Amino acid sequence: MSDYVIPEPEPKEIDETKSIELRHLADNAVLKGMPAGEEQCENCRYYLENTAEISYCWHPKLRILVGAQWWCQWWEGIPEGGAS
Repeated sequence: MSDYVIPEPEPKEIDETKSIELRHLADNAVLKGMPAGEEQCENCRYYLENTAEISYCWHPKLRILVGAQWWCQWWEGIPEGGAS
């Protein structure tokens, strides 16, 4: 048996950087954890996998994981024909 003890987790510099970036993103975006009527991430053109509960949003101002039922100010419907 090893005497190795797992150290307590501590934020690294990258975590602080990401936290600041995400805080700015949240300040600049209206990202809600609920749909706005019929508009929700699941039926937005930027939601990468529209059959998943959580997927990547590839909108240039977000580029983060979002929930299918979420909504943001940049919601855009999927164009006719399903191509984005």
